[in-house]
Amino acid sequence: MPILRKLGFFALTLGLALPVWCVDKPETFSPATISGYVRNAAGAPQMGAMVELLSSATHSLRVFTNEAGFYSIAGFVPGVYNLRVSAPAFLPAFRERIGLHAGNHAVINVTLSTLFEAIQVAPANGSSDDDEWKWVLRSVSNRPILRVLDDHTPILTEATQRNHELKGTLSFLAGSQSDGFGSASDMSTGFSMEKGIFSTDTIGLRGNVGYGTSSPSAVLRASFQHKMDNGSAPLFAVTMRSLPAPDITLHSFQALAITTADSFNLGDVLELKFGSELQTIQFMGRVTTFRPFGTADFHFSPNTVLEYRYATSEPDNQADRGFDPAPADLNGSGAHVSMTGYSPTVEHAHHQELSISHRMGKTNLQLAAYYDRLSDPALTGLGEFGTDNGTVLPDLYSGTFTYQGDDFHARGLRAVLQHQLTPAVTGTLDYEYGGALDLTARNAALENLSESTLIHNRQSVAGKLTGMLPKSKTRWMASYRWISGEALAPIDMFNASAGQADPYLNLFIRQPIPGTGFFPGHIEAIVDLRNLLAEGYVPVLGQDMHTVYLVQSARSVRGGVAFTF
Repeated sequence: MPILRKLGFFALTLGLALPVWCVDKPETFSPATISGYVRNAAGAPQMGAMVELLSSATHSLRVFTNEAGFYSIAGFVPGVYNLRVSAPAFLPAFRERIGLHAGNHAVINVTLSTLFEAIQVAPANGSSDDDEWKWVLRSVSNRPILRVLDDHTPILTEATQRNHELKGTLSFLAGSQSDGFGSASDMSTGFSMEKGIFSTDTIGLRGNVGYGTSSPSAVLRASFQHKMDNGSAPLFAVTMRSLPAPDITLHSFQALAITTADSFNLGDVLELKFGSELQTIQFMGRVTTFRPFGTADFHFSPNTVLEYRYATSEPDNQADRGFDPAPADLNGSGAHVSMTGYSPTVEHAHHQELSISHRMGKTNLQLAAYYDRLSDPALTGLGEFGTDNGTVLPDLYSGTFTYQGDDFHARGLRAVLQHQLTPAVTGTLDYEYGGALDLTARNAALENLSESTLIHNRQSVAGKLTGMLPKSKTRWMASYRWISGEALAPIDMFNASAGQADPYLNLFIRQPIPGTGFFPGHIEAIVDLRNLLAEGYVPVLGQDMHTVYLVQSARSVRGGVAFTF
């Protein structure tokens, strides 16, 4: 009997325990992670953007981007999530139905857009994008890229979704001019608009109208871009420029340029960009020129890129600021025209460059070798003169003129070092050695300049600081370029790297105006100061024996406001 009681007790205990053992135990899982970069439409990192990971089953997870625009969310249950990114003055961006499995690491890069922001139309020279190096294009390209980390974890870089809202800016600028013939007006109004249509197309319109006492020039650019299924994004643009004559006896200047560009990727290693610009100019006759351009980037790794670049026009000098310049400023799109024997001549340039770029943490390094060949270079001067022999093209509005230098060939080397000094400040050091155009004698006459120039090897060192003040949101750039001797044109005038900087001392400030929260958008004050110390002025004698000056960059002070909707 005792044995039967023990067996009964054991059966009862087993019967009570079995239901407990049959209950589903919580599964163990490896947490998923998600990270990426948040940038604006121009590619600049956005610090302080709020990134939220949303799910109907769990509470939302919220983080903020650091000074490099980077965010990371870890330790959440695998599942299907939505990602929302928001920042002041930008439209929220959404990524829907992101499937995250246990142990997966997903990389989602997001581009934020404002309702009315300056449109950055791809220039024909392929200039750098906001001090970003070429390898960054690999992570923010508009196509899905499936890659594998060193630990064999797959990551997905998701394409940016197009925003179909109307975006635009309106700006008012005033100040002195800084270019040669057909330069910016002392007062101007710029505007830009962009609209996404259908699911893959974008149309844009940009313009700048000058008025006031000098240079009432006008420029208008219309563009259309179509996104292909293979990641290619062909661009078609038409740019029209007009400079009225101050007197009915003089000739007005008109130019029309048609630009086409495209890009595509071969796998995840080779990236090609190419295009051309057909430009016709009506000024004391008609001149037509054809300008092809292109780059080929070979990605050895995510941190190392070898690039070959071919260009036929100088890069836009607005591109060296590291962030958007004054909105709708299209002065860099002007034709480089000079005059010989009272006949217009267009500058013809050929630039070939081979560079290698490497990133090491917060430090970026680039080494490059280049070869330039220029025919009929159009150079800039300052001063008024009474007569000439048809070799100088004056701008009667601004007091500047364009003259034709001698044809020249130049070879050179470039080294660029960029380092993030603090979370809000980035420093760039640029060293160049190469041929530069100079005068054979200091007492040269203006009408004989083409026969009085030669090539001298010069050294140039440029230092540039860019940053943003966290509390006031002031974005600024200060740069100084030193040159070892006199030169009529910059050394390596086709430099489109992160080290690009105007000659001598320059300062650029963009300050959001407080107390304008009631405005549907935001308002910024802009200050643009170039060659503050008026350096690099080379005196020569005009035919009337008055002294005029040949300059690489004329001193200029400009400022205004920009409205972004």
